[in-house]
Amino acid sequence: MKITPDHLARGAFIYVRQSTVDQLANNHESRRRQYGLADRARALGWTDVTVIDDDLGRSGSGVSRPGFERLLAAICEGRVGAVFAIEASRLARNGRDWHTLIEFCGLVGTVIVDEDGTYEPRHPNDRLLLGMKGTMSELELSLLRARSMEALKQKARRGELFFSVAVGYVKVGRDKIEMDPDLRVREAIGLVFTRFAEMQSIRQVFLSLRGDQIALPYVEPKVSGHQVLWKLPVYTTVSNLLTNPVYAGAYVFGRTGSRMTIENGRKRIVRGRRKDLCGWRVRSKGERVFPQARPLGALEGSATHPHTGPLGDKARAGDHRDGLRRVPG
Repeated sequence: MKITPDHLARGAFIYVRQSTVDQLANNHESRRRQYGLADRARALGWTDVTVIDDDLGRSGSGVSRPGFERLLAAICEGRVGAVFAIEASRLARNGRDWHTLIEFCGLVGTVIVDEDGTYEPRHPNDRLLLGMKGTMSELELSLLRARSMEALKQKARRGELFFSVAVGYVKVGRDKIEMDPDLRVREAIGLVFTRFAEMQSIRQVFLSLRGDQIALPYVEPKVSGHQVLWKLPVYTTVSNLLTNPVYAGAYVFGRTGSRMTIENGRKRIVRGRRKDLCGWRVRSKGERVFPQARPLGALEGSATHPHTGPLGDKARAGDHRDGLRRVPG
């Protein structure tokens, strides 16, 4: 019998994790199954049961997880008789965390329990099986990520991938956008391009709009749906409008990317890193174009002349690229 009185004299720790906020909102059954392990622990004889759910909404692929660190600390203190999880992927999706957990459990005599059985890391056969489970979990994540990214790229090649829709446009169906039917919204955006054509300076356009107390539309990303709000412009608002190629009818994917760094021994992913113009993927020029943006020649030739940019040399001489964000059209 792998579960001994020594294990029962210590606590049973239930580790609960879901990787994303979307899973928290939509996948309630997985969470119920994980919390249900507490009842299984009591049925096996434990009276001291602790649930660790600090890592709900956090990936197990190597980023910092306070709940997992708390679990490791409790194991090292000798307070844990068993670690419960519905499967290996809940505990870790990377080799470092998984093998650290196995090593600590083996040192202090803690068993690992999942839906398939009970494993004693001190036993060679169980340790081999745990190692294989961790490897398969890590491989599964890599395959899922690769498939998802390829599917996104394929959809982007068709010009049908939309994470969000720029102000001035509305989403129609699942893979199309149209110009906003609100005349006030269209006229306000057109005014920004008209003034830039006259002034050739993002800063001067911003100052003139502020001076005339002209409010501009924007979409609040934290508000569900595509709700258009109005406010007096800040520099970034004007810059985002003038540097977004969607207004000239171009579908662009890959204006931003991510970069991975190591901080305090942990993986840290920095998202929203802006790429050079030559790294953008331009799908096509469409018909949903703001007429005032046509003279600016958005994106035409930018792949071969990255220093010109979608707004020309005068606009690039400023710091307008700081306002770039990926809002494909």
